[in-house]
Parts: sequence; C-alpha cells; structure tokens
Amino acid sequence: MKLALAALTAALAAASFAATQPSAAKPAPQSAAPAQTAPDPFAGVPAPKPDDVKSVDSIMTAVYDVISGPPGERDWSRFRSLFLPTARLTAATKSPDGAIHLRPMSADDYATRAGGYFLKNGFFEHPIVNRVQTFGNVAQVFSSYESRHAPGEAPFARGINSFQLLNDGKRWWVVSILWDEERPDNPLPKDFAAK
Repeated sequence: MKLALAALTAALAAASFAATQPSAAKPAPQSAAPAQTAPDPFAGVPAPKPDDVKSVDSIMTAVYDVISGPPGERDWSRFRSLFLPTARLTAATKSPDGAIHLRPMSADDYATRAGGYFLKNGFFEHPIVNRVQTFGNVAQVFSSYESRHAPGEAPFARGINSFQLLNDGKRWWVVSILWDEERPDNPLPKDFAAK
C-alpha cells in the first residue's frame, strides 16, 4: 500500500509538473484560408462593339463618334464600354484671373454632366490631328479637336485631348483623357491646327 501510495504521489507530481511546462506538442494545423484573387479591373464594363476596340485608331474614332450627334440621348453604354472602370476624364481650364482649374470625372460623371447638355444641344467633336506614340501595351495620343453645334458650322471650340490607352492583349481601353481648350493666350500649335 505504501508503495502504491508513493507511486500515485509520484504520478501526480509528474502530472502537475507537466501542466506547468510549455507544451512541446505542435499546434493543431489551421485550415488554409482560400487564396484571395485580385478583383477584375475590367468587371462591370458593358461589352464593346468589337470594331470599336480593335486598334488605337478605332477606339479614337469611337470616342469622338459616341459623344457627337444632334440634340438627344447618346449611347452611354457604348461610351462606358470604351473606358476602364477606373478611367479619368479631366478638363483643365483657365479662369479670367489666370487660375488653372481641374475638373476630374469618371466615365459615369461625364455621362451625367454632359448628358443633360447633349439632350438640348447638338455637339459634334472631330479630331484634326492625332499624334500616336506606342510602347508595348500602352499608347498615348495627342489629339487636336474641333467642336461644333452642327456639321458644317464654324467650330465654337478647339483644343487638345491627351489620351492614354491600354491594350490588355484582347482589346484597347481608354485609361484617361486630359484636355485643354484653345484660348487667345493658348493657341493650337500650327502642326495641330490643320491636317
């Protein structure tokens, strides 16, 4: 009995000692979190007309074409199909006091702001000269333009649109457009003023 009691005491002491020591056992494996996939930067864009996005020239033509027309609704689905969801359209303007103002917009902002004007006013914008530079999957285009209220009228505005374009291996996208208008103190350069 004394021997059994001593064995029990030794076992309890060993168990108590083990409880106070750091566990050498490996932690239970945690289930691996599912791999996070990056969001699709092209998600939510309406399907384009294939001919609108097959080349730099075709997407440039489509941008000018889709915003031009007599008073009335524009095809905003076609317009949005040309732009990355994160695309920016930015007007650079100069006030009479000489201050420069920027008006950045998304494609949706542009559709909302310009859409009301287009409902009541004819607007026809056409390129004068496009200067294209490409490298790999990117292109930039300096595109001088003329804006008219009706075909055949004298232009009420001219300026330069600076386009940044991307080819994702399947099609061309507009990444951004930044523009400034011609003013007395900011005439179009001669090589952009006529074809």
